Amino acid sequence: MVERVVDMPFRYRLQKILNYRENQREEQRLRVQKAQAAVNEAENNIKKNDQAIADTKNGMRTADPSLYDYYDKYLKHLYEEAERLEQIRQELQKILEEEIVKLVKCEQNVKVLEKHKDKNKEIYLEEEKAQELKNFSEIGITRFYRNKQENAQQ
Repeated sequence: MVERVVDMPFRYRLQKILNYRENQREEQRLRVQKAQAAVNEAENNIKKNDQAIADTKNGMRTADPSLYDYYDKYLKHLYEEAERLEQIRQELQKILEEEIVKLVKCEQNVKVLEKHKDKNKEIYLEEEKAQELKNFSEIGITRFYRNKQENAQQ
């Protein structure tokens, strides 16, 4: 009698680690998105400040000459603000680049485990196919001897 091997579904032994790395990758993607949003906001602030400088210069052209001193002080303040906003943008850009590097590492870690999982699955399927062929071979041999015995009894 041929014993039937119960087909076991493929189970990747490092699945928990793969899931953990996938979660890390998703969290890192969120961090990259937040960093990108912060850079975009900083760039918008710079544009607003540049617009305020342009508006102030235009206003100064039509203003009373007695107000030029106030316009000069305000323009000086806006230029200082522009420098500060540019420094903030540069810092945020550095953070964004660092987060992107971390994301690339997370992607690589996930891809390594996915390749490993695929290779293990291929090996598993080959072993399963070999076992199935062995079982069919045993069934064939058993039938052959059974038929031979029946023929010998007749």
